[in-house]
Amino acid sequence: MTHQDNPDAVTRIHQVSGKAEGPLRPTNVRWLIVAMLMGFTILGHFNRVSISVAANAKFIGPGLLTAEQMGQVYSTFLLIYTLCMLPGGWVIDHIGPRLAMAGMGLGIGFSVVLTGGLGWLGLPIASLFIPLLFVRGIAGSLSTPLHPGAARSVSLWLPLTSRSTANGLVTAGALIGISLSYPGFGWLMNQFDWSWAFVISGSTMMGFSIFWLLVSTDDAASHPKANATEKQMVVLNSVVPSSSRASVGDFTALFRNRGLLILTFSYAALSYFQYLFFYWIEFYFGKELKLPEDASRHASFIVTMAMAVGMAFGGVLADQLSRRIGLRWGCRSIVIAGMLMSAVFAWFGVAAEDPNHVIWLFSLALGSLGLCEGIFWTSAPALEPKNGGLACAFLNTIGNAGGILAPVCTPWIGAHYGWPTAIGVACCVCAAGAVLWLWIDPLDPKAETISPNWLSILSRSGSNALKK
Repeated sequence: MTHQDNPDAVTRIHQVSGKAEGPLRPTNVRWLIVAMLMGFTILGHFNRVSISVAANAKFIGPGLLTAEQMGQVYSTFLLIYTLCMLPGGWVIDHIGPRLAMAGMGLGIGFSVVLTGGLGWLGLPIASLFIPLLFVRGIAGSLSTPLHPGAARSVSLWLPLTSRSTANGLVTAGALIGISLSYPGFGWLMNQFDWSWAFVISGSTMMGFSIFWLLVSTDDAASHPKANATEKQMVVLNSVVPSSSRASVGDFTALFRNRGLLILTFSYAALSYFQYLFFYWIEFYFGKELKLPEDASRHASFIVTMAMAVGMAFGGVLADQLSRRIGLRWGCRSIVIAGMLMSAVFAWFGVAAEDPNHVIWLFSLALGSLGLCEGIFWTSAPALEPKNGGLACAFLNTIGNAGGILAPVCTPWIGAHYGWPTAIGVACCVCAAGAVLWLWIDPLDPKAETISPNWLSILSRSGSNALKK
């Protein structure tokens, strides 16, 4: 048990300072916040990937739009999303994650409703290429606070030794949303039409954002339902508070932070591999393996849910292992092993001929990759604690630079050299990202976090004072 998670230790510190107060057992408002952040990532990615479900069923085909055109639509979202990421990180640090997340949810929801509105214009599908580029570009610009804002909220609500668990759960929500989008959005299109499916999906996210605004706060210290013990658990190991306004020096400092730079390049490799599956896995099952539409959606659901399980388990494993062997090697060993195993399983999966074998090998590949995700989001604000939102945005900016390439490069490589080659290239990129973790240290001495060592000293001093 770490000091930060030990209510008795917290009480002793209160006693030493003359502030013995509140119940020993902390409230669990922090886990309610984590659950709501999961809700954001579930709905955010359901709405984000639903465009590919609609495209495979309604938009791509003879006389409609080509796969290359839809790839450009996907990449337009990612390009605008990436270009707006650093300004989005500034917004998170300036107004706080509560308002940033609420604005993001309302913005994404409205953009998805607009996507559905295109179907009411009465235009043929083939003429929707430019309108889709425009609407998805708006959606990309408004989506930027999703993951940086969630990670920043976790850093303000959870003690350090619980953050990988929390970030793992939050990022798992993204994969749950993606997994549900294949059967879920397909069901909405079957029950209504594709236009109403987008309207219903976007409206749901807008409603959830209003609920978040009513229930959440920026941190534990300002929440009326969190007791003194829960607030103190976070304060004892909190990062340096964000600047209210990031300066030019804060932006340039990101590029001088060697550990953060290498972390982002590794995340770019992970994102390339990840986005290939996000946008093209259903297409691969349907067009390359010739699975029926329902079977293709079911297979896509299984594969992406495997990554969600990996994310949730990986965060818990990282926190447990870090308590035993230290944060540095606890995180490093999981990411290196996870990314290398992911590349190996995907390599064997693309060589398999039985569709069932392909599904299970791809599931193992994404499950292994999922083990790593939460660690990246825990490490970024730890490496640049003064501006945690900006650091998370920087991670996502470089990460999505790798992700942007996958929707466009994958079909091009597949068309010219075959889909096995396209996936093989992604495997090599993923393995390279794993190797970079040999030079990443989540405990960078430049990080201005409060060291747990002084907490142990204070606890022992408090005990001695009480004995006297």
